[in-house]
Amino acid sequence: MTFEEIQKQFKERNFKPIYFLHGEEGYYIDALVDLALNSILEESERDFNQTVVYAKDTPPINVIDAAARLPMMSEYNVVVVKEAQEYKKTAQWEKFEKYFESPSNSTILIFAHKYKKFDKRSRIYKLLQKKAGLFESTGVKDYQLASWISTYVRSKGQAMTDKGIALVAEFVGNDLSRIVNELEKLFIVVPEGTQINEKHIEKHIGISKDYNVFELNNAILEKDIIKANKIIKYFGDNPKATHITVVLGSLYGLYQRLFRTHFAKTSDPGQLAKILKIHPYPAKELLLNKRKHPPKVVSRNFSILREYDMLAKGVGTGGTPDSELLRELVYKLMH
Repeated sequence: MTFEEIQKQFKERNFKPIYFLHGEEGYYIDALVDLALNSILEESERDFNQTVVYAKDTPPINVIDAAARLPMMSEYNVVVVKEAQEYKKTAQWEKFEKYFESPSNSTILIFAHKYKKFDKRSRIYKLLQKKAGLFESTGVKDYQLASWISTYVRSKGQAMTDKGIALVAEFVGNDLSRIVNELEKLFIVVPEGTQINEKHIEKHIGISKDYNVFELNNAILEKDIIKANKIIKYFGDNPKATHITVVLGSLYGLYQRLFRTHFAKTSDPGQLAKILKIHPYPAKELLLNKRKHPPKVVSRNFSILREYDMLAKGVGTGGTPDSELLRELVYKLMH
């Protein structure tokens, strides 16, 4: 089942007796659990008919007992097992086998098995396929983040600049729960009806709008040596702002996109964005600046990046500070 299908079932109150939510991305699992806890039962019904336990502290037999109870003055009994991945032994899951074969029609039993997939080869999983609503929560790829953020912002009736979206995608990373927390913070503090921009992000999330990896990429892309050096100095003065490995990974991605831009045979930012699977904003910048970076220079710079990747890992640096390595790296890339 998909995330949207389970949401629809909850909304239409067309429940399955068991929901098994598993996978590496915790955000969707948490969202479905929160939806279940806040929508299946009325608030007045929850004291007697809603049970939330943690697998680490709760033996399977206790979960089964809770699921076998009849609801009191309610249509349903809801039981949620959080951190179900803590049932690490096959024997623990086998204790649920009889219940899974014949679950109570008046109970909705939900397992939140986060940060890892359940073994799909197991007998228990095959049994759940017959009786449960199964949902595998997968993460969002890095190239999908900007689109995901844009969709989420619009779904909340908000607006954000393209550069702001790119900034959040670049620096918050692909932890969706953290992204949502930061966005919700912005929705609260930015006046209603105001488009969220880089200044709001700098002030309320703590990402400098001028001195960050995103702006360093832009400076290199635009061949702006002065701006690039200012950013490198800022990184040297503020070691917590970023780490050299993050910069190297970001720059490697930049040159990959530049190389592909040269051979994409399009001058349309929208089309290039689809080809590269990125947001149209950086696609436009790539098209504007690709002539400053001929393919031969891009190929050479891949070698330079590999060299400094080894240096960043301590191979042959002689204790050279990261800030100095970055200064050398950027000089070589831009000359």
